[in-house]
Amino acid sequence: MTDQWAGVRERVAALGAQSARSEVFGSLGHRWVLDEPLTENELAELEDQIAVRLPGDYRTFLVQVAAGGAGPAYGLFPVRRVQDGWCWEGDGADLADLSMLAEPFPEQGPNPKALEELLARCPEAEDFDEIEDFDEDFEAWDEAWGALMFAPERTAGAIVISHLGCALREWLIISGSHRGTIWSDGRADDADLVPLLAPDGQPVTFARWYTTWLEQAERAALPSPSNF
Repeated sequence: MTDQWAGVRERVAALGAQSARSEVFGSLGHRWVLDEPLTENELAELEDQIAVRLPGDYRTFLVQVAAGGAGPAYGLFPVRRVQDGWCWEGDGADLADLSMLAEPFPEQGPNPKALEELLARCPEAEDFDEIEDFDEDFEAWDEAWGALMFAPERTAGAIVISHLGCALREWLIISGSHRGTIWSDGRADDADLVPLLAPDGQPVTFARWYTTWLEQAERAALPSPSNF
């Protein structure tokens, strides 16, 4: 849809001019600033590097609205050209392996057998005579747990596009059967990767994710007509 993003930059700018803008969560981080959009040539260069075409609504956002900036939570991670090519920048953006973006995003959940074996090995304090021995074993177990939950292959075909603080993040899936949808990453809170679902139960696309945030921000920050 060619008009999908019409007026979005102006709406974000209007929010930035409101005295109530700080009432929107995360706005003190992005400060309502949008990067310049990518050119068509820059987008082509980016997609050539990662060897995959980005989802349609995200592609058009990048060239019609911005390469990143003001957006949900602490903002939309910008994609920028650096010395060695293109990359996404932000807290946790480096969790995405850019060499694996053309690979399909897998069905989620760590390897069941590996998870079962790891849980069975979880140390219990009462099994140790010395607390130092328990601490040492638990630290080793915790490292193994992290390696299993954060294995790079679990997020193949996806990029981190936003963070909510406390190491909680959101991913955009760009390859595979879940292409174009947003997933929530709660692994820092011992949860897991799960798809964001709209109230109607449908997976949230990038466009719905961004425009829903914008509409909610406008309701929170802009004066109501009833106040005039």
